[in-house]
Amino acid sequence: MSAKWPNWLPIRKDLATLTPYGAPQVNAKVRLNTNENPYSLSRELQESLTSAIKRELADLNRYPDRDAIKLRTDLANSLRDETGLTLEASSIWAANGSNEIIQSILLAFEGAALGFEPSYSMHPLITEVVGKNWVSIARTANYEVTKNEIELAIKSDDAKIVFLTTPNNPTGNSTDISLIEKLAGGLMSRGALLVVDEAYAEFSSQPSAITLLGSYPNILVSRTMSKAFAFAGARLGYLVADRKVIEAIELVRLPYHLSSLTQAAARAALANRGALQIDVKRLSESRDQLAKALGELGLTVYASDANFILFGGFRQSAEELWRNLLDKGVLIRDVGLAGKLRVTIGTEDENRAFLVALKQSVRG
Repeated sequence: MSAKWPNWLPIRKDLATLTPYGAPQVNAKVRLNTNENPYSLSRELQESLTSAIKRELADLNRYPDRDAIKLRTDLANSLRDETGLTLEASSIWAANGSNEIIQSILLAFEGAALGFEPSYSMHPLITEVVGKNWVSIARTANYEVTKNEIELAIKSDDAKIVFLTTPNNPTGNSTDISLIEKLAGGLMSRGALLVVDEAYAEFSSQPSAITLLGSYPNILVSRTMSKAFAFAGARLGYLVADRKVIEAIELVRLPYHLSSLTQAAARAALANRGALQIDVKRLSESRDQLAKALGELGLTVYASDANFILFGGFRQSAEELWRNLLDKGVLIRDVGLAGKLRVTIGTEDENRAFLVALKQSVRG
């Protein structure tokens, strides 16, 4: 057994060498490392959330609605406004963040899982944690998924669950909807599922894979309220899929997994989504402005449809530049890609502080 674990602890051998997921939690004046929405909820929305939660307090001795019907109905209505599609609550499942959705999918369906990397690190980690094999297909040099990578995934017979993150984390780029459709069709022909992770979809102008559900019931679209809805602390993710997929997911869910307080808060946020969309637009504009500023510094900037930017082209190592910025009070993310770092879009003041620190670091 690894020296990390004592001999008396019967930890699973396949877990003994793994490292828990997590971003560095260090003190910094400007934190731009975890892709959070930097804008606090408005006073009006905070009051609405407080009222919604207060209404639930008298019944906290009772279990919550285990099927979260009202919340799923509100999510369906929100998606109808976004996509123009009519969705039923039975085609939506809500969970404690999108990570619970990933885990539930991997528990409910057989076969290995596959992903196009680099991408969201929790996909392979949760796959291994539940005891499945992970198959990795490398993205292109520009981190794209092209027809070639899609054909490789379609031919990977052992992989019954294929993950595609778009916009991709940590690179920010999107995969064209026509390629997603091609992948879905190829996987459908061999009885495999396509899980499209759209955690950052609200920041993108690309059409959602939700629009393909009517033709491809093997598509599962994972969303979250953590980013665009400024709701990271509440932990609310949701899955949009064929009703039979949702029924299968419910076989592995934990009883009463979504608290009544979380459901009430999420419904209040959805009722105020119009105000939240203003911040999404503001962040998208700030992203484009920051990307331009980084380019003017002579850095390599990767196109992003998300609320973060991947950049490279600096002369230091990523670790050294990350440390230099932290010493100046700015925390961004070293995502493990050689010569590249990722910065979350912050407020105007935070973006300005980042640029000042960056200019000092790359020229110093």
